[in-house]
Amino acid sequence: MRLASWCAEHLGSPPVDVLFEHRSISQVFGLRLADGREVVVKLREDDGRAESCVAAQAQLAGRGFPCPRPITPVARVGEMAVHAEESLPGGDLLRGDTPDVAVRYAAVFARLMAELATVTVRPPLPNPRWARWDHSDPGLWPAIGFLDERDQSAVPAFILDTAERVRKRLLAAELPCVLGHADFEAQNLRWRDGEVWAVHDWDSLAWQPEAALAGTAAATFANVPPPHLPPVESSEAFLQAYQELRGREFTVREREAAWAAGLWTAAHNARWEALHGAPPVSGDGVRTQATERLRRANA
Repeated sequence: MRLASWCAEHLGSPPVDVLFEHRSISQVFGLRLADGREVVVKLREDDGRAESCVAAQAQLAGRGFPCPRPITPVARVGEMAVHAEESLPGGDLLRGDTPDVAVRYAAVFARLMAELATVTVRPPLPNPRWARWDHSDPGLWPAIGFLDERDQSAVPAFILDTAERVRKRLLAAELPCVLGHADFEAQNLRWRDGEVWAVHDWDSLAWQPEAALAGTAAATFANVPPPHLPPVESSEAFLQAYQELRGREFTVREREAAWAAGLWTAAHNARWEALHGAPPVSGDGVRTQATERLRRANA
């Protein structure tokens, strides 16, 4: 795709400077246009999710939620889905995985989930791959070609056992699904003067049980690369604060699903590490915390 011509057609002005570029699941470009505007253009594989994610993001931004405002609809360019959003630079990372930090993140997540509860979009399926315990593919893991083609014998047995047990527990919970953010990590938030300044990565919305989404956030809120599991007491503080702020206590099934979902994402990250020969940061977290987290998940 020719980025300059896309910007000229959809934004009315070509780019004159690249402010930043990031390539992961999506390709993200921070651009300064010839008319002086600074925008962010995102490209990702068109898997049918983008329109719902951008529509939900636009509704939240329109209500004043701290997130970038989309400025174009999703356009399809070959096999890619492309859109532009306003630039919302600045702010600081809030680092740490202690219970007090967990509570601060839980407050933002509770606010985010309350806002999304009133948003109506087509479910953004399939869910993001790291949270896709609800897949219908054969085998334990969702089909992810570039991972599946690697030597699976590199994945330790305890990772496979943990993932199998928590997935079984999650599928048995049979809880209703809601819209939520499935990549609620420190690297995707910025803060100013003690308040959240921006929540990014709205490509990662998911359609899953509220408790599972909260559990994933409780296990990932502290993540800056490489991802790691926070202490159990920090995940507990997150989940407790979240329930209090939402004004509803989880049922037993929901509490178990929350603990299972967080451990699923950690197992996914540990598998990634093993398949890429990376240091086992998540793997060590699963190794040391799985017993207690599995107990809480009743898995």
